[in-house]
Amino acid sequence: MITRDEALMIVREFVKNENLVKHMLAVEAAMAAYAKKFGEDEDRWRVTGLLHDFDYEIHPTVDKHPHKGSAILRERGVGEEMIRTILSHADHTGVPREKLIDKALHACDDLTGLIVAVTLVHPNKKLSEVSVESIKKKWKDKAFARGVNRQEAEEAAKDLGVDLWDHVQTILEAMKTVAMDLGL
Repeated sequence: MITRDEALMIVREFVKNENLVKHMLAVEAAMAAYAKKFGEDEDRWRVTGLLHDFDYEIHPTVDKHPHKGSAILRERGVGEEMIRTILSHADHTGVPREKLIDKALHACDDLTGLIVAVTLVHPNKKLSEVSVESIKKKWKDKAFARGVNRQEAEEAAKDLGVDLWDHVQTILEAMKTVAMDLGL
């Protein structure tokens, strides 16, 4: 398995958009939190979260992301199991989410974006000031962060076996641990 540092080098090589890098750092933190919660391999879960969108900038369409990126990951020594998990995070790949890590990646991906959006409308734009209650208020506003499919997020949490609002709390707390890296 590749290390976290090697994964970050891949991300930095292929991603120039800092907001996309921050998204992957947020998902990495959320995945690490779930690995701890479920007693899984934190390094493996962390690296998977970090790499999941590394090719989005060079392959921004559904017919290419993350399919085309999987070839690059193979060249870099990433194992097939991790590649399969990364492929499973996108519904359009047709790769089923069978393992807990697959379900966690899918469940964490979009919610990190919603949490960032809620943070950015707070006066000080600080994750430390965001609460589950403030996220709940924005959740109800379908026009807010409309790219986040609420029904899909609810189903993903259920598939992971966690309550939606406990899930939001887990991700929020994980993101707070990397708030400086996220610029929030």
